[in-house]
Amino acid sequence: MDRALADFIRSKNGQRKGRRLGFPRFKKRGRCKDSFRFSTGAIRCAGRTVTLPRLGTITAYESTRKLARRLENGTARILSATVSRIAQRWFVSLICEVERDVRRCHARFGSAIGVDFGVKVFMAGADDRGRVVTVPGPKALRSSLRRLRRASRAHSRKVKGSANRRKDAARLARLHARVAAVRADALHKATTALARQYETVVIEDLNVVGLVRNRHLARAIADQGFGQARRMLGYKTTWNGGALVIADRWFPSSKTCSSCGAVKAKLALSERTYRCMSCSLVLDRDINAARNLLKLAASGAESLNACRAQVRPSYAGHRAKKQEPGTAPCG
Repeated sequence: MDRALADFIRSKNGQRKGRRLGFPRFKKRGRCKDSFRFSTGAIRCAGRTVTLPRLGTITAYESTRKLARRLENGTARILSATVSRIAQRWFVSLICEVERDVRRCHARFGSAIGVDFGVKVFMAGADDRGRVVTVPGPKALRSSLRRLRRASRAHSRKVKGSANRRKDAARLARLHARVAAVRADALHKATTALARQYETVVIEDLNVVGLVRNRHLARAIADQGFGQARRMLGYKTTWNGGALVIADRWFPSSKTCSSCGAVKAKLALSERTYRCMSCSLVLDRDINAARNLLKLAASGAESLNACRAQVRPSYAGHRAKKQEPGTAPCG
């Protein structure tokens, strides 16, 4: 409650990013995420079991031997345990303090790649060797949209408070949980491959909140998970001894020609092929942007990004945040 009140006051004074928060309210079962947290008491794990205060020893679906070995060796310490229910399944999340060996040097020293996020293709990258790397998006919501619509219609037709309505609500929740799991699995695989293969990964600071305001592309943008990909690349590059470089939000990566450097005044989103009027370059829009991001990391021309200082006037009270872990300013 202390954290909720602090966030409310910061949001009211304009010191917190995001939407304006209201006064904190008590949680109610069924109206919010059903979860509770243990911060004191005996919290242990061994094999496929987890021991929690007041609940005792519970059998877990996944193995906890890796964490148990770290606890025995003294390289990890459990701080708290959060029990939550998602789609009629119970999960326990253990917040631990772990002594992790962070690599000082990347396995492929000097390798770099510029990555451009898109709707048609999730990731389009160009590395320092001239290779083009494309990662198709998972589009988990799009593939399950028909089943979600049918389940939602069936749920809305049931009488409120009936057993059939509860069954359909559980079925709809399982479909949504599967969509989230498929998206997270694809994002983890893509970001892990980038962090292991390249020392420096350059991405754009996308304004996702502003992008989803486009009613024509809001569903496709939200289905890709740009925010999660950025967060995953932040800590995975640090684990592998690399760095994540975030370009400035106003850097014209898509409008700039990767061959001669000419900048177009306007470039419609429907133009998927970049055509330069100066050097007659014809290239895919996303690949052209990825090459510009790669040059940005090599030259170090851009030094202002979202982690350092503001580049446009904003609301009163907003200040630049500290450098994010796992990221590096360009230049």
